[in-house]
Order: sequence, then C-alpha cells, then structure tokens
Amino acid sequence: MNLIVNIKKKLKGFQLKIDFEADQDILGILGASGSGKSMTLRCIAGIETPDEGKIILNNRVLFDSEKKINLPCQQRKVGFLFQNYALYPHMTVEKNIGFSLSGLPSNQRSEKVLKAIEMMHLKDLEKRYPVELSGGQQQRVALARALVVEPEVLLLDEPFSALDEYLRTQMVNQLMETLSDYKGATLFVTHNMEEAYRLCKKIMVIDHGRKEICGDREEIFLRPTTLPVAQVTGCKNISTANLLPDGRLEAKDWGITLSPPENGSGKDISYVGIRANHVKMAEEPGKNVFELWPVYTNEAPFRITVYLSRVKPEPNSRDYELQWEMSKDKWVEKKDLPLPWKVYLDPEKLICIS
Repeated sequence: MNLIVNIKKKLKGFQLKIDFEADQDILGILGASGSGKSMTLRCIAGIETPDEGKIILNNRVLFDSEKKINLPCQQRKVGFLFQNYALYPHMTVEKNIGFSLSGLPSNQRSEKVLKAIEMMHLKDLEKRYPVELSGGQQQRVALARALVVEPEVLLLDEPFSALDEYLRTQMVNQLMETLSDYKGATLFVTHNMEEAYRLCKKIMVIDHGRKEICGDREEIFLRPTTLPVAQVTGCKNISTANLLPDGRLEAKDWGITLSPPENGSGKDISYVGIRANHVKMAEEPGKNVFELWPVYTNEAPFRITVYLSRVKPEPNSRDYELQWEMSKDKWVEKKDLPLPWKVYLDPEKLICIS
C-alpha cells in the first residue's frame, strides 16, 4: 500500500504546500492548531480540492491538476473518521455503518455490517441511535463505518480529542488492535504527542502548511531538527543560543554557558533545548552543573513541574529560566534539600538546533 501526496492549496492568509509518502506503517501527523493537518486529510479524501499537484493511491490517480483528474469522494476508496464522528442522528448503529454500502445487494450489505459490528465489539447495540451511545461507543461506530467500505487509506482526524483520559486510553488500545490487521495506509492526525508515539512508527510534523520533518518516531523525538519540531514534540526548555569561540554553548535566555554534546560541536547553533524530565540533580559541582533556585511548582496527579531560576526569587515571583519535571516521590526526596540546588544538564541530552 502506498500513498503519494504532493499538493498546494491557497486559503485566506494561509497556504498549504505539502509533499510526503505513506505506506502500511501508521503515519502520525503532528502540528499546532491551524498548521494544515486536517486540510491535508480533507484534500486526500476529496472533500477539499487542491489548487495544484497530485494525489496517488496504490498507482491510482485520485487528483492531478495538470491532467484535470479529480475523483469524487465515493470513488477514492478512502475511510475518514472525523473528529466529531459525524454519525447520522436519525439512523441506528447498523444503518450508520451500512450507509456507505447502499450500492450493494442487501444480503452483501448485511454481511459486511455484521462483520464490522463484531470486529468493533458493538453487538447488542445495532438498534440504538447515536444519542443512546457513550462517546467511546460512538467512536467505534464511526470507525466501523470508515472500515466497512474496505478503504485503501484510512484517515483519522483527532479521533480521541472528545474522550476523557480513561476512555482515551481504552480507545487507543482498541485502535491498535483493530489496525494490526488493516492492510491499507493510515494517517493519524493528533495534537497529543504521546498518542502519536504509541500508535505510529513514523511521524510527520507540519508547521504553517509546510512539512518540517517526516521519519522515524524515535529519531524525531530524540533529535528534533527545527524549533517547531522541538516544540510540538514536547520540549519545554528552549533558549536562543550561539556557539562560542572556545566551543562552549551560550544559552542566552537561560543566562548560562554549556558544554555541548559531542555531535553538537562545530555547528551553527541557533537554539538549545533540554526536555524537562532530563533535568537532574547533581551532588558536586562540575561540567554543566548550575546553582538554581525553585521559584514555584505546578502539580499534576502523579508529577510535579518545578520552575527554576538562576537568582534567588523575590516573594510571589513567577520569573524562571528552566522547567524540571519529576515524579511526586522524587519531589518528596528533593524538596527540602539545601538551597540553591545544584542542577545538572547532561550534554548528551541537550537538543541543538541550527
């Protein structure tokens, strides 16, 4: 299975210009709101029409501006799971699933619908209407409707955004199980980097309508190559930077000078970053060890974010340079240690961006 997309579409104050390929590995698409993620899916599905370019699915041309080819949605063999599920409120579960099969004989249609109901664990819900279903059940119906047409590409547009955390985890597991047997290409649009990492072997980051990077998920999260990629993959500590003549790295926004990673020396560097969970405590002074003061904390159910400053904070101050994330158990161990803390920024954990 192979999908080739090379399109341009101009909108008011925005231009989508995207070029990528996808195969049977799930491709996660990350990007800020308004970056062009959903518009890309809508162009592939035929809901929107690009101004120019090509879309080719398994050697079938879905769109070619030069050859004036623009197949209608129903001929593209595309399954689309919308963010709001887009179920028909006046139709039961089985009729929603079978809606796209109206051209088939009734016995074939019933057989396919029954198979989809079993696959998505919807048995005994066939006669219910969308309003009678939970959010997770509605999503399973929408996914069954997308898959029942046996699409060659499946487009998932932020399918978990309306679900609570518990249900979201269940549905991610359900989707992983369902797609393990799916032979087509899958594009998964999300804001949630953890979902993208769990589901997708490959990641594409879109910023302002352009592809920033597309490749292996581990490499993209470990070594983001641009500022938007670092930001969208969750790096919370980023400073403007430059390489000094002695080979050290000046982090201007943090007010410190760092020893760079081995693979970071000798390059033009514009930014340096470190993930908040990679900040560590040091016992002794040394390379990349700095005296920092805790300014305030932000508490999540199981983790603490500590905001750190180079100078002793004034009462009620909110000024800080670095964020440090740790488990609550670690926080209990460290919170009463003498101040200022000795904080270590491992050179090999630094993210250097040209």
